[in-house]
Parts: sequence; structure tokens; C-alpha cells
Amino acid sequence: MGSQGGFGQSKEFLDLIKSIGEARSKAEEDRIVLHEIETLKRRITEPDIPKRKMKEYIIRLVYIEMLGHDAAFGYIHAVKMTHDDSLLLKRTGYLAVTLFLNEDHDLIILIVNTIQKDLKSDNFLVVCAALNAVCRLINEETIPAVLPQVVELLGHSKEAVRKKAVMALHRFYQRSPSSVSHLVSNFRKRLCDNDPGVMGATLCPLFDLVSVDVSTYKDLVVSFVSILKQVAERRLPKAYDYHQMPAPFIQIKLLKILALLGNGDKQASGQMYTVVGDIMRKSDTTSNIGNAILYECICCVASIFPNTKLLEAAADAISKFLKSDSHNLKYMGIDALGRLIKISPDIAEQHQLAVIDCLEDPDDTLKRKTFELLYKMTKSSNVEVIVDRMIEYMITINDSHYKTDIASRCVELAEQFAPSNHWFIQTMNKVFEHAGDLVNIKVAHNLMRLIAEGFGEEDDTADSQLRSSAVDSYLRIVGEPKLPSAFLQVICWVLGEYGTADGKYSASYITGKLCDVAEAHSSDDTVKAYAVTALMKIYSFEIAAGRLVDVLPECQSLIEDLSASSSTDLQQRAYELQAVIRLDAQALENILPLDASCEDIEVDKGLSFLHSYVQQSLENGAQPYISESARSGILNISNLRSHDQHETSGHALRFEAYELPKSTMPTSTPATIVPSTELVPVPEPSYMREIHQSPAVPSISHSGSAELKLRLDGVQKKWGKPTYSSPVQSTSNSDSQKTINGAAQPDATGSIKQKARDASHDVKRQEVEIPSEKQRLAASLFGGASKSEKRQPAAGNRGPPKANSHSTENSHITKGATSSEPATVKTTPTQPPPDLLDLGESTVTNNAPSIDPFKQLEGLVDGSAVNSGSVASKAPDFMSLYGEMSGSVPSNLVDPLSTDSIVVETSSGLLNASNNFDHGATTVVAQSPQSTNKGPNLKDALQKDALVRQMGVTPTNQNPNLFRDLLG
Repeated sequence: MGSQGGFGQSKEFLDLIKSIGEARSKAEEDRIVLHEIETLKRRITEPDIPKRKMKEYIIRLVYIEMLGHDAAFGYIHAVKMTHDDSLLLKRTGYLAVTLFLNEDHDLIILIVNTIQKDLKSDNFLVVCAALNAVCRLINEETIPAVLPQVVELLGHSKEAVRKKAVMALHRFYQRSPSSVSHLVSNFRKRLCDNDPGVMGATLCPLFDLVSVDVSTYKDLVVSFVSILKQVAERRLPKAYDYHQMPAPFIQIKLLKILALLGNGDKQASGQMYTVVGDIMRKSDTTSNIGNAILYECICCVASIFPNTKLLEAAADAISKFLKSDSHNLKYMGIDALGRLIKISPDIAEQHQLAVIDCLEDPDDTLKRKTFELLYKMTKSSNVEVIVDRMIEYMITINDSHYKTDIASRCVELAEQFAPSNHWFIQTMNKVFEHAGDLVNIKVAHNLMRLIAEGFGEEDDTADSQLRSSAVDSYLRIVGEPKLPSAFLQVICWVLGEYGTADGKYSASYITGKLCDVAEAHSSDDTVKAYAVTALMKIYSFEIAAGRLVDVLPECQSLIEDLSASSSTDLQQRAYELQAVIRLDAQALENILPLDASCEDIEVDKGLSFLHSYVQQSLENGAQPYISESARSGILNISNLRSHDQHETSGHALRFEAYELPKSTMPTSTPATIVPSTELVPVPEPSYMREIHQSPAVPSISHSGSAELKLRLDGVQKKWGKPTYSSPVQSTSNSDSQKTINGAAQPDATGSIKQKARDASHDVKRQEVEIPSEKQRLAASLFGGASKSEKRQPAAGNRGPPKANSHSTENSHITKGATSSEPATVKTTPTQPPPDLLDLGESTVTNNAPSIDPFKQLEGLVDGSAVNSGSVASKAPDFMSLYGEMSGSVPSNLVDPLSTDSIVVETSSGLLNASNNFDHGATTVVAQSPQSTNKGPNLKDALQKDALVRQMGVTPTNQNPNLFRDLLG
């Protein structure tokens, strides 16, 4: 197999690594790896392989996986190696399976028992290897199998085991918080562990817990501050130092936790001020780890309740970052400055020249971070300069993702801080022109709304000037190539609404431009639709004004082409345009009034204008409208599917033979009213009985409007599912959905103005000559400090649209939630309708006296003719079915939805019952008179046989005449 090389591996393995390292191309490397895979497939299946060689094969498989190739054929051998008693082989196996497998792999089940056994091992190295595998491989389903043993290991004598047990428990919390929610107190206990490594490992799960629920861990502020103070005072062993900084990673994690606990809490923040200030003074800015701790201190100061001295110290630290030659430190300074300006906006003015330098830096990452800072410090006094800079930068980049982000920020700033509507329109034109289709379509709608609304005041002259300037700018832009679709929609809409409003441009000129737009973008149906609608508006305005309309040849050709378009929308618009041109001036003035795009449209949701028509139709005998909910109550397919989903496998298709009905001798019936198997007439079923079911015992009623109902208490059904009136109800109709209005509001932190610097601070600055151009840019960005001011329009001024503003959305949501608060209505859960073709097994047991049902059926069809004359001919009152939803069903009526009653009509009426229910109509079956003479009537026998078969029973010898008539 080759001589031994370094580290106990064979020369063959070392040659493999050397050949891969010397490969000159990816193809050559793949060829070497594929050859190695074929070799391993052949050798790994050989019998009696020495353990030392198997260990090398597993390591070679790991190397193959690292290079991106599949080594799944060897996974099972790595799993087998975890079962070995040798510590070296076991740790190799655990290392391999943690790299090969994921938590959802099928082979995980094979190593769970091994992990359970190794967690109980006396060798702590074996326990550590098993805990490493637990963190990587145990999923939510297998957590309960190892959780008790992991919790027990929290008290192990070895600190390495305790540390890995804390890490494993943290991993369980990340995967399934509910499985370890009762063990959270163990993290508090391990925070006081004697070993700093265990304490440091406990900070990670505590950080996650504090992030979810801050108030629960407020009592730990004193403990965290005490630990941070001891770490900063170098009370930990020297082994935890890194670049002469005492346990820097523990310090960073503690500062993150304190930032969460002190946010908006003045009392808790007061306990942190001293230790945070000491760390900022003692930090070493000559090393990266020292700068990392200093940056985390600034983030903590920006998060907790503000303190003037700490803010000054943070500003000095930021100044050091921005003055550094390292781009990484400048990036940290810009990010930290963006955090502090939320508390004290004046801090940014102290570093305005440094910010300008970062804005002009060739490092693209630093420039983007600087634009994020400018976005946070934008106000009405500097919005023009910042937005112009953003648009200039947006033109130079090719990254579509970041260009979309810059465009959205430009739009948001322009909507919030626009000094004038004219500037807003010009800015939007630039954004649309350079960002293309990356701009959200809502921006186009907001721009159209702004142009239509104008300044919102009673100044028609200013509004006309705004619209005229928009028309002029769009006529200049419309001829440029590669304009985005959203921008072309805005152009067509503005030209159609205001192209001829001021009389500066003729209708022929505007219509010609619109036809050019439609022809230039023949593949965009939306743009063509906007163009055709704009043509319709222009022609309508001209006809309404009494001017002669001259349709250009290119416009006529466009209309003819669109009339034969494959798009039905374009066809309709073209035909509407042709119809509108033929109308008179008065009609067009009512259809398309001039400058009426902002007028409110009243929508009659109740369609009250149809009341007279509906009333007249009802008087003429038309059927009243039945609501969709009432129609679905008869045969609700969604309820049927929901019920089927909850059915258990025990109701599947059964293959047993029919079971004969129980034959018992009829007994005398007592005088009291008991459930009977006799045929009883009941009134016509209504929709209300689906909601309100009466448990009363039925009695015989001689009402005229009645149907025959069959009671089959003694007949056992063996096929099909239980009827839908069984006690098992679908939960989809009974659950009520709760709506929670409102949102949690974050605690607001007070804003503290920074004190003025001493005059000596300015004297100490080194006087450097600054170019005048940079001074002017800084003055435009930072001059005229104002506190988070936004544009406040005058009364009645709707101003620039703020569709993207979070405050606007929240106010709309709150208003909608307040105005449309639903009233609580208590309703009884509805029972699904009975399926007449479902002959499932009955779930209702009744102690009714057993009477042979076939003797009662023998004269059914003939007997129905006797009652046919008493059926009421008057149409039922439909309003009474829906008027009182909470009414109860009279106790003397048989519930049509009960499990022990089935509707019995003539054979044709029974087969068409579902059809009648689909139309939601109340059916009154008028049975045709039949002969009262009994005898071998073939038709009657067929009807009897059909009824019996539909009820799922088999005739016995007690009723021989029933089928003898059929064979007669």
C-alpha cells in the first residue's frame, strides 16, 4: 500500500494531496479526484481492512468532499467508525459524520444510540466528541432522546464538558425553543461558573434570550456589569488575553447585552456608565481588537439612555476613526456616526469635512456607507444637495440591486423634504430616466397624483404653471430612446390630461407624439393602453370645447391596428375611442370632464339604484335573491372537504359483505311518545335547521305542506362514512379568528443637546488650508442646522405624496382598524348538510322498538298518493327563512339533518334532491296521483327496489312480495 509518510499517512495519500495542489486547471483537478473516487469505491468494500487504513480512507473521503465532489458511498463507513472503541477512530468517525451529514439525513438515526452511550462515557474526551456531534446533527425530533443527558453534563467535573454542554443546550434552544424553555434557568446558574470559559459560553444563549425578552433579565444587569468590570481590570487568567487585551470577545458580548438591557431604561443605564467609560479610556487604539472594543462601546452608548460625558467620549473616538488612514477604521467611524446622530444631530457638524472626504473616496464600500449616513442626516435645508449627489452616484454604478436601493432612497427623501413641487417633479424625472424599470410603480402613481393635485391651495395659476412645466419637460424627454415603461405611463397620462390645457400646444401635435410613443413601444401593451386613453381624452376635450377634431392618419392607423389586437383590453380601448369621437359635446363633457382626475368618485356598494327594478321583478313573480352564504349552507363543498380531511383511516373503504338486519319481534308500544320507525310527515326543511337543531322528540303532524321522512333506527349501515350530523364537527367552521389591532410602540429616548466646545478646543486644532469648493459643499450639507424638520404643508395643501412614509402607512392602518372594528356576533356552529348518497355507518344508537322496515315500505309509493292532495300550493315565505337567525325549531318537527332520518320522496324526486339544493330553492314535491290498487305493478316494484337499495339494507324473507313484484 506504499510506505509511510508524514503524520502517519501513506505515501499514496501524500502524493494525492501534492498532485491536487500542483493541478493547473479545474479540469485536471477533477480528473485526479474522480480517479481517487473510483479507487476508494473499490478499496473501501474489500474485506478485513485494517482500522488504520480505514481511518485513512475516511480522511481521504473528507478531502474529496472538501473539494466539492460527492462521497456518499462512504458515509456508512464513517457512521460505523463512530461505534469503534478506539478513541482515535471514534473521534475521526465523529469528525467525518459531522462534515458529511446534516440534521435531516437518513443515517442520523444510526448514530443516536451511539451518542447516548458516549455521553455516559467515563472518558471526557469521548463525551466532548459526542457533544460536538450533538451540536451538529441532533434535530428537533431527536432532541428529547439526548436532552436529559446533556442537562446532566452541565454539572460535570471537567470544564470542557460543561462548556460544550452549554453550547449544546444553546443549539437546542435555537432549533426548538419550546423543548428547552423549562431549562432556561440553567443558563443563569452557569453564568456564575468558576471557569471563565464556561461563563463566556453562557453569554451567547443569554444574549439570544435577552433579545427576545428584555424585561425578564433586568435583574442580571448588576451581574453583567460586575463581570465586565472584573474582565476590564484583568482579573482573568493570562490565557484569555488576546493582543494584550483582557478577554476581548467576552467584553464585546457583554457590551452587546448591556446595550439591550439599558435601552430606554435610565436606572439600568446609570449602573453601566462608569464601567463603559473606563473601558473607552483604557482601550488600545493601536490594535484591531482594541478598536473593535471601542466601536462596541460607541454602539452601547448610542443604545442606552444618553449621558453627556459618554457622548463626548464617543464623539472623540469617532474623530480618531475618521482621521485614520485605514479605510476599515473610516468605515467604522461613519457607521458609528450614523448611530450617534439619532441622539445628537449636532455631532455630525463637527466631522463634516471628514464626511466629505469619505464621500469622494475611491473606495466604493466607504462611499456607500457615507451615503447611508447622509440619508440619515437629511433635512429640508440640505435635501437638494444630498439627492443630487445620490443621483450622480447612481448614474455611475452598474449594480442593479444597489441602484434600486439608491433610487428608492432618493424618492423617499424627495417626498419627505421636497422644497417645492417643481423640484420634486424634476427630481423624479431624473430618477426615472436613470434608474429605469428599477423604480417602484407606486412612485409613478404618486407623481401623477402630485401633478393632478398641484399645490393643494386655491392658487390655480401656480397649479397651471406646474402642469405646463411638466408637459414641457415630458415633450423634451419623450423622444429619447430606452425610457422605462413606468416613466412612459406617466408621460402619456400627463400629456393626455394637460397637453392642450394651456393652449400652448395643438391637439394634432400632442396626438402625434402619443402615436409615436405607441408605435415605438409596440411590444408594451400597458404603454399602448395609456397612449390610447390619452388620445381619447384629448379628442374628448376638443369636441367638448366645440373645436373640430382632425384625426391624423397615423392615429387612425393605430386605432385600426389595435381594434384587431390580440389583447382584449386594447381592443376595448380602441372601440371606445371610435365611439367617443362620434358623440356630441354635451355627452363628452359629462363622460370625461376637464381636469377632474382628482375628484372623489362616490361608489354605491349597495346598488340602491336597482331597488325599484328588483321590487318590480318580485311583484311580477321573480324568485328572490339568496345570498352566497345561504346557498353554500345547502351543499357546502368546502365543509365537505374539510370534514373529509379530519376523517380517520378507520372510515376507509370496507370490503366486508352486507350484514343482515337484526330481526326482532315487534313489541307493544307504551302510551308515551318514543322514537318511532314509522313514516311521519314533516314540514319542508329550511336553511335555518342547519344552524339550530332541535333535540325534541318528533311527533306526528297532519300539516298539509309536508314530506315523508323515514326513521331507520334499527337498521345498521356498514358501508361508507358516518353522516355529517355526527357529533364530530369540522373545526374550520367553529374556530373564530381574532384580530389584534395596534402595534407595540418602542420607548422613546430623550434627545440631549451636546454642550458647546471650549474655545481652547478650536485653538488646539491644527490649522490646515481647506479648498473653497469643499467648504461650500460642507456648508450646503451641514449648514443651517435644524432638528429633524420635515416639510409642513399649509392648510389644505396636500403636498408631495408620502406613500412610502412609514408614518403615513401606520396612520392609515390605525384609522382603518378603528373605523372598521367588527361587532362580536355569537353564532351556533353549523352542521354540514346530509349526504343522501352517503350510506356510512351510523354513529347514533337508539333504543326504539324494532319493527320490520320492509312492512312499512311495502305500501310507501301507493300511500304517497293519498297525501299528495294535501300538499299546499302556496309558495313559502322566503324572508321568514332568513329573518330570525336565532330562532329555534319547533319541537314537533323532525330535524332533517339528524342521523336517524332520511328524506323519502318519489324515485325521481330523490335522485334530483342534490340538484334542487344546489340552486338554493325550497322544493315542494307535488306527487302525482297513483293507483290505489295493489298488485304486480312493475313501475311500483322498481321504485320500491330503488328506495331500498339507496338506504343500504338487504331484504329478508319477512317481505317476499317486494322482489316478487319485480320478477313478476
